[in-house]
Amino acid sequence: QVQLVESGGGVVQAGGSLKLSCVASGNIAMINAMRWYRQAPGKKRELVAVITSGGETNYPDSVKGRFTISRDNVKNTVYLQMDSLKPDDTGVYFCNAFRSSFLMYWGQGTQVTVSS
Repeated sequence: QVQLVESGGGVVQAGGSLKLSCVASGNIAMINAMRWYRQAPGKKRELVAVITSGGETNYPDSVKGRFTISRDNVKNTVYLQMDSLKPDDTGVYFCNAFRSSFLMYWGQGTQVTVSS
């Protein structure tokens, strides 16, 4: 089992920045990648950042150049630095610990609201 706790969400004006944190605990040695997803009201959950166990990162075009995922292995924490935020970035952001397509864990989510 892996437990994930997100924090750092809030309300920010367009053009501003926020940094989300996700603290992982439990059997984290089994995890192959950490991911951040977001879900806006009435929309599907979408992937916004990935960092693999080897440190490789990947982003969709919608956030590339604005979002940065990183991790601190000592603190078992993954971060999502979000800059140049837009109203379309509004949603609930979820941390995800990926073992395989059949085994992954989710945090409870943290709300990010970007006002225009």
